[in-house]
Amino acid sequence: MNTSVPTASASGATRLATVAETFRAHEGSAPVAWTIVEGRTPYPDALTMMEAQVAGIDSGTAPETVFLVEHPPLYTAGTRADAADLVDRERFPVFQAGRGGEYTYHGPGQRVAYVCLDLKRRRQDVRAFVAALEAWVIETLAEFHIVGERRETRVGVWVQRPERPPAADGSVAEDKIAAIGIRVRKWVTFHGISLNVDPDLDHFSGIVPCGVRDHGVTSLSDLGFAVSMPEVDALLRRNFETIFGPTIDVPTVDPTISASA
Repeated sequence: MNTSVPTASASGATRLATVAETFRAHEGSAPVAWTIVEGRTPYPDALTMMEAQVAGIDSGTAPETVFLVEHPPLYTAGTRADAADLVDRERFPVFQAGRGGEYTYHGPGQRVAYVCLDLKRRRQDVRAFVAALEAWVIETLAEFHIVGERRETRVGVWVQRPERPPAADGSVAEDKIAAIGIRVRKWVTFHGISLNVDPDLDHFSGIVPCGVRDHGVTSLSDLGFAVSMPEVDALLRRNFETIFGPTIDVPTVDPTISASA
């Protein structure tokens, strides 16, 4: 284990409790469907899957849902992506995501959680929703005694790396361990988070991740934590339920959505 990684404290958990208490669904709401999509899901299939779920949630015919997927190597461009940040245009396929944010990478070893929730059943506050997603990741990292942190000027969850040379401004070096990008339609959310478990970090070098040039990217593996995807999924689920409320297992409806690994 990398002993230079900052460790979580009880006070951090206390600070996040207020977020956890404010983003549960109204009393009497059904549990959130928890769906793990096996294999590596092509990105266009993930978009189709989310679009269908969002439409169903809006019409009242589908439950709120979290889809957990892994993608083959690819880059996605958010609505604020700068073409100059696509460093290597030939390395992997590039997809227009429709979410907020800039360029990001998805690939094997990264857990992507697409979060389709109805904010009308919860709280019609997009900023609070993003804060709840950040809290979800931060609390999950705390299970490994890793301090994940927010930054006002940088989206995502960050980890300090004091063992590395300081940043150009003299501050402690930091790496991004999780990205967040969402879209909201008729108060129903889609897209979500991506947590780096054990991806090939060199694959991020084909872009400027999220437009941030002065900081790096890390993963649980890079920080010294050898953990399986099912173990990460279990921790994600437990902390999701703390913040957003109960879940229920629901298998993928359409087996063609997931391509074999």
